[in-house]
Amino acid sequence: MTMLSPRLSLIALWLSTALSSVRAATGGSFADGGNTQISALMMFLGSEDSVYILDKAEGNAAQINGHPAWGALWDISSHQVSLMDVTSNTFCASGMHLPNGSFAAFGGNSGVGIAGLAGSQKNPDGTGAWDSVYQDFDGRVAIRIVNPCKSTDNLNGVQCGWYDDSTVLAMKRRRWYSAAEPTGDGTVVILGGFINGGFVNRWYPNVDPAGESGQAENTYEYFPAKAGDPQTVQFLVKTSGLNAYAHTFLMPSGHMLVQANLSTMLWDHTTNTETPLPDMPNGVARVYPASGATAMLPMTPANNYTSTLIFCGGSDMPEYDYGDYGGPYVDTWNFPASKDCQRLTPEPQDGSAPAYEQDDDMLEGRTMGQFVLLPDGKALVINGGLNGTAGYSLGTKDTPLGLMPFGTSLASGPVLTPALYDPTAPKGSRWSNAGLGNSQIPRLYHSCAILLPDASVLVAGSNPNPDVNLTTVFPTEYRADIFYPPYLSAGVRPVPTGIPQTLSYGGAPFDITVPQNSYSGSANDAAGNATVVVIRGGFTTHAMNMGQRFLQLNNTYTANQNGTITLHVAQMPPNPNLFQPGPALVFVTIHGIPSNGSYVIIGSGNIGPQPTSAASVLPPSVLLAAASGGSGSGSNSGSDNNTANATKKSNIGVIVGVIVGVVALLAIIGAIVGIVIARRRRAAAGQAPSAMYDMSGPPPVMAPPRPTWASADRESSIFTPLNQQAHYDDAWDPSTASLNAPYKDDHRPSMSQSQSFDSAGYDPYAQTGYSTPSHGVQAQPMDAFHEPELRYR
Repeated sequence: MTMLSPRLSLIALWLSTALSSVRAATGGSFADGGNTQISALMMFLGSEDSVYILDKAEGNAAQINGHPAWGALWDISSHQVSLMDVTSNTFCASGMHLPNGSFAAFGGNSGVGIAGLAGSQKNPDGTGAWDSVYQDFDGRVAIRIVNPCKSTDNLNGVQCGWYDDSTVLAMKRRRWYSAAEPTGDGTVVILGGFINGGFVNRWYPNVDPAGESGQAENTYEYFPAKAGDPQTVQFLVKTSGLNAYAHTFLMPSGHMLVQANLSTMLWDHTTNTETPLPDMPNGVARVYPASGATAMLPMTPANNYTSTLIFCGGSDMPEYDYGDYGGPYVDTWNFPASKDCQRLTPEPQDGSAPAYEQDDDMLEGRTMGQFVLLPDGKALVINGGLNGTAGYSLGTKDTPLGLMPFGTSLASGPVLTPALYDPTAPKGSRWSNAGLGNSQIPRLYHSCAILLPDASVLVAGSNPNPDVNLTTVFPTEYRADIFYPPYLSAGVRPVPTGIPQTLSYGGAPFDITVPQNSYSGSANDAAGNATVVVIRGGFTTHAMNMGQRFLQLNNTYTANQNGTITLHVAQMPPNPNLFQPGPALVFVTIHGIPSNGSYVIIGSGNIGPQPTSAASVLPPSVLLAAASGGSGSGSNSGSDNNTANATKKSNIGVIVGVIVGVVALLAIIGAIVGIVIARRRRAAAGQAPSAMYDMSGPPPVMAPPRPTWASADRESSIFTPLNQQAHYDDAWDPSTASLNAPYKDDHRPSMSQSQSFDSAGYDPYAQTGYSTPSHGVQAQPMDAFHEPELRYR
């Protein structure tokens, strides 16, 4: 028996590892996404390079500036994490993109310490203002802003770090579990929320739905702030109890669809006018803590950019069982989640009355399942449990904590297999999990998933615990997964060129070129099955993707003699309400196989009325009778003979390609073996190794960077990414900060000064009577109303 030398054994091990890594990235599989160091309670895609992660303030082992970290940046290429400093408690905040590509996180919880108890320094009502161990400030009025940067940047500097100072920039009301949705001009509507902690937003019996004895915040406000006090929304009073994280979607008219409890409305936020719509059928609640999967389906030329919503899963648990702020009244982990799905088009284009439409049931019931829109037009549902609800508890009316079978988790039965929903398939065949692998990691309360630029999905989080717990049934989870949808099994993917960095609402079209070697089959066939889609992954938390949208751009095409394809692509439809201004990814798909996504900014990059032009006018499509084919393809004139010839040539090309690949692999292995033998011979002869066989190889050649933020003469702003090579010596100045500067520097005029947000001199505590969070706040006795905050989340 021939034995391999140690070096050859290492080479064989390396080759087997490389090959297994390739297999792990095949469509339908999960792969290791690294360690996030903080549990991913919230995530969003900041750029083509990075995902931002937020946790709640808790005892993570990862430390920054002398306290546990609850902010991080996950580098897409390396799967490594860089910690970021966040000063206030982000627990159960909401969040949204801004038109210039920055992101904001709104509200959260009061300052807490070990085990989630109130911080060491108290507010007047006994909630935590700050904690000496975790060093987190009260985050309930916080507005935190971050500019997208790379892991190689100074992530805790003025330009790239989180701006988080509620004494300067804050909401007018304390909000926990609020909803957030942008308008067509980029202003963000912030709706509802808890004032303090609890399981659901009510006391029981519910004798004060308007205020819940000072616990419920049933108002709305804007970012940037508008004049006047926040107004009460009667819909939130009506849905008292199950109105946390209300589902909100801007409609083409500019009105907003809002769904909470079992109720639905169209809401004109500009006048605070409500139009009731039908109730959710079958008694299934979709909002937290029932936590069904919800999304707006793809808007396409085929459906005339109709805004249709889908609601799947959640719970039909009886209303009484949800209990109150103190926790559920039943053992929720025994109650099966719903598999029911409903569609709703709130503004039908035919003028008919809006009505829920029964859709195919999911393959299994899910609570905390989450929709992620994919570039092939399908929707992935992932994570969640078969039973129970979101949230955690230190006991129910029936079972004390010590006897709860799943620790503090209120859910059980993790669903480890994702599923795909095809909205264009015939009824009865829209759901499938065929060929999809299983995750090895339960993802329950506080899990997240978001689309990445390579069209895979980052999956992270799960933490149904009041503080870090690594030994319970469903522990605090730091492991990330990458899920590879089935289309990533394709051997050839489009590699388009010509995608612009900005898209406008209407205006002149643009051309995208698809090279001959980046599609399969004939050019005519590929061109006729090419789409250009714009996807915004949103701000993901609690099984939701706030702001997630999918819009297919209209396009025609030209199949060229040389095998390339030119796609003539329209700009965004001239209605910013369809797809609000801000960051997004553009994918080119051919036969459902996507390219990598290209990062773009939609609109002007400013908060304010968006410029619109007439819808793009496209040239007619051109098919060539003798168009060349893509990879492994021959010509196709449209005749049967030529089609058969093209098929034969395609098969020959595949065979030749396989043979060439095998020969190349054998040649590489042979070269390595030869090098090892030559080195051993030289070593035996006392010779120095030849420079031409340097095993380290030449230094890698880096592709030129994409054009990014160019320098421009203007004042720095926490809201506006600046020249990445600049030095920042000055602290952020709110008097000169601009919410209206574009994400990429250019010389377009900003909005008038009268439209800018002026935070100078604003005291966020003036309306509440709370003192500024500081280390000098006197400790106060705890109010009895806040005991549930310490026990249930």
